Amino acid sequence: MNDSSNDRRKFLKNTGLLALSAGLIPSLLKAETKGEDADSQACDKTTLDFYGEGPFYTANAPTLTSGQLASNTEPGSRMIISGRVMNLDCTQAIQNATIDIWQADDAGAYDNSGFKLRGKTTTNSQGFYQFETIKPGKYLNGSTFRPSHIHIKISATGFPELTTQIYFQGDSSIPGDAAASITSGNFDASARIIPLYTNSQNVLEGTWDVVIDANGSGLGQSDIHLNKGMIYSASPNPFRDKIEIRYGVFNKAKVSLNVYDLQGQLVANLEEEVLEAEKYVATWKAPLNLKKGYYFISLQINQLQVHYLKILKS
Repeated sequence: MNDSSNDRRKFLKNTGLLALSAGLIPSLLKAETKGEDADSQACDKTTLDFYGEGPFYTANAPTLTSGQLASNTEPGSRMIISGRVMNLDCTQAIQNATIDIWQADDAGAYDNSGFKLRGKTTTNSQGFYQFETIKPGKYLNGSTFRPSHIHIKISATGFPELTTQIYFQGDSSIPGDAAASITSGNFDASARIIPLYTNSQNVLEGTWDVVIDANGSGLGQSDIHLNKGMIYSASPNPFRDKIEIRYGVFNKAKVSLNVYDLQGQLVANLEEEVLEAEKYVATWKAPLNLKKGYYFISLQINQLQVHYLKILKS
């Protein structure tokens, strides 16, 4: 194990695990198992946004610097969006997928002559992405305001291009919006309305996982349930030198618990063995020279990535 110390402790049998499933962690992929013992899973297919690319897209946006879509001086509420890009059956993380982003500023205006609040980033080797921006302002669309939203175009080798939008839970303009209010069919927006929370640095954070289909498009996920395992918590978060990770395994399986940096490089392997259906605790003592910043804890069950959690080294 790399720079880690496992203080694993069994504290509940599997009968209590399934009762703690849906709704606890907003970054699991919604899936249904293909067969009783299968490790492959079928994820919900995507919905494109009803408004598609819209009138404000500008091609050839620049690559983001340090993941920043909004400069440090951009007015508005700071916000971090992160997630993972996977294929349709959740067996493959899509690395080097291009994520093209554009949005309005705090006043609801787009920069149509330059590239302010426009840019591209790519997923790392584990399929993770992240960008920092500000929460977009609303603007009039006819006689009503469009809800706050971010445009995202995703492209990856071997997959069709996906153009869509994400919205934010609690926005009062969603019910009256022609696109955001659709709840069924090809343009169902319900899985793209994501929750936001305020982190310890007083920055809004949201998670949007994307599943792209080689025969179709992709889908963001927010309301979730998984029947193989999950990470319940990692605390304290942010952490300085040590973090306690609580996770569950729902069936006896080979389990791997790893920590990756934003470039997708393995930082620590916290667990690598066959485990019974239990809840567990792993304690990671980070190396003294570990850089400050964001990292991802990844849980794999029988070599299938089933859940991850983002942590911050302060």
